[in-house]
Amino acid sequence: MPIYRLTKELLFPPAENAEPDGLLAVGGDLSSDRLLLAYQSGIFPWYGEGLPILWWSPDPRLVLAPRDFHVSRRLAQTIRQGRFKITFDVAFSAVISACATVPRRGQDGTWIVPAMRRAYVRLHQLGYAHSVESWLDGNLVGGIYGVSLGKCFFGESMFSYESNASKTAIAALVERLKQWDFRLLDAQVTTRHMLSLGAKEISRKVFLKQLDAALELPTIRGSWNVESG
Repeated sequence: MPIYRLTKELLFPPAENAEPDGLLAVGGDLSSDRLLLAYQSGIFPWYGEGLPILWWSPDPRLVLAPRDFHVSRRLAQTIRQGRFKITFDVAFSAVISACATVPRRGQDGTWIVPAMRRAYVRLHQLGYAHSVESWLDGNLVGGIYGVSLGKCFFGESMFSYESNASKTAIAALVERLKQWDFRLLDAQVTTRHMLSLGAKEISRKVFLKQLDAALELPTIRGSWNVESG
């Protein structure tokens, strides 16, 4: 399959035309309209400093159905103890900055480059991107951020400075998604961490079908600023 070069025109090639590794297109921009169209099409940006914008639609896709979320005994104990205070959309910029700068084993640099940070902050201001924060003694120690459209939450990244801080944030997010009858939490690419939480690989074809169904339902747009413990 060819790798498509995007222009200023607001469109994407079909996600099914991606390369075997998931790479679909290069170029374009990170405008809010293009990002929203990408997510609606099962596509997301992922690239590094000094590279052009790369657009991906992997096959298989890692997806967590909220009902399948697995809470380990240790995580359940942490939640019961109320060790972390959980908030939504209180510190979006701080969460995305922490995700960009936290050291990660086996990784040099970050794909959350400054242009990506600015783009997702704009989506947050428009009410489409959201964060969940874990606090300990008034300090931000973990969190996750992503994009919400229809009844699908597209998880982008998470960070943790304390054991189970990010997992507690994910647990709070999943509970919220269950309450709002979300169908999918898109984890994009396979990681052992998300597999341990109950995520499963599905084919891109199945994912796109499930995504279309989730997008037929209304988007909960605006601040999700509620406390969860």
